[in-house]
Formats: sequence, C-alpha cells, structure tokens
Amino acid sequence: MMLHFYAFVGGLVMLAGPTAAQTASILPVGRADGDHAPAPPALASAAPTVYFAADEMPAFPGGTTAMLTFLGRKINYPAAALDRSVSGKVHVAFVVDPEGHLHDPHVVRGLGYGLDEEALRLVRIMPWWTPGRIQGRPVWVSVTLPIGFRAL
Repeated sequence: MMLHFYAFVGGLVMLAGPTAAQTASILPVGRADGDHAPAPPALASAAPTVYFAADEMPAFPGGTTAMLTFLGRKINYPAAALDRSVSGKVHVAFVVDPEGHLHDPHVVRGLGYGLDEEALRLVRIMPWWTPGRIQGRPVWVSVTLPIGFRAL
C-alpha cells in the first residue's frame, strides 16, 4: 500500500487569544488561609498578545518544501488508519512565540484512527520556526496547520 501526505501551508488559518497555559500564569496566587488575593495589575498585563496575522507570518525553516520533506521523513502512518484506508486532513493549531518555539499544539479538527495523535507528534518534533513579525518586531502568532494524510 502506498502512503502519501501533504500539508496545505499557503492558506494558513489564524486564531487569536492567549492559550490556557499563558492565561494560567496570570491567575491570582493562593494565600495560606485558602483565600485568593486579587492579581496585581503588573501580572495582568504580562500575558503576551497573540495575533491572528502579522506583517511577516511565522514560517517553517526552509519554507514549504522543507516542511514537506520533514513530514515525509518523520511520518508514521497509524495501522488503524491504514487498515480502514482513512484519508483526510488533521488541523493542528499552535502558537509561535517571538523566538520561534511552538506552544500548545492541539487538534482543532481531527480524523481519529491515530491520525490526530500522529499529526500532534509531527508538530511537537518540528524544529523552531521563523517567528512572525509586526513592524519588524517578533510577536506571538497563532497558526492552524492542516496536515493531510492519504492511504492508497
């Protein structure tokens, strides 16, 4: 059986809003008596702004061709999906920080049969991306990457 994959990068879907991990860092700190003190104003403004789009969007190092090569070398098509000839796209969302690290990858639209987990694994092992920029300054940008699977 021949395996194929693809990643649609040209039309990346952008999402906004801080991730759960980012918002957790601004929650009030508990006191010994169990009550919570209000968060100081400095902590409330410490959460980074996550953008839908940027002047320069985040990019896989080397571009689309390099990403397709990376995916081709690293993909492990799940046996459950092969047995049922399941094909389609798994949409994985993540946030690229100003250093290019990928944060909070999660499936926003999956296929099941192990393909969701494989798409997450592939995103988690990706190298650092080139960060997005606004007015030349690196910023946090949320990206949704559709990763396609095709069993022939």
